[in-house]
Amino acid sequence: MGAGVIKKQGGGGRGRRRGRVQPMSEINVTPFVDVMLVLLIIFMVAAPLLTVGVPVELPKSAASALPSEPEEPLTVTVTADGAVQIQTTDTARDQLVPKLRAIAAERASDRVYLRADGKVPYAQVMEVMGALNAGGFSNIGLVTDIGGPTLDGSDTSGG
Repeated sequence: MGAGVIKKQGGGGRGRRRGRVQPMSEINVTPFVDVMLVLLIIFMVAAPLLTVGVPVELPKSAASALPSEPEEPLTVTVTADGAVQIQTTDTARDQLVPKLRAIAAERASDRVYLRADGKVPYAQVMEVMGALNAGGFSNIGLVTDIGGPTLDGSDTSGG
């Protein structure tokens, strides 16, 4: 990425003078563009891997996916053993509402995604939904896997 030199040629013929050496004032941007394209590809491949990685057996549903948001979505997870996590941080149930209020004060969106293992009793899921509402989040999206049965008896799983 260095600068080079440009030699000015003097007049032709016998009395050639040695040309003055002038520094080249142009920057070669080709290596910079190459590095930026490689970084772009790396980040495009790595970005999907940065999602919340709590293993949860989600129930299946025939509902369509929600549109994406510009802000990183807040995810609350109820695991099979009943533990509650905000993003990937374990949170005690008695600390859930104060933490949610603190998070709601810093966020522009009131949307939160609730992920609950299919083995968790409905009452526990509703308790967490009540805590989300008390914490300032009124726009709650329930996360499910696609391809579950519909109410008309058909199966959308394709099998």
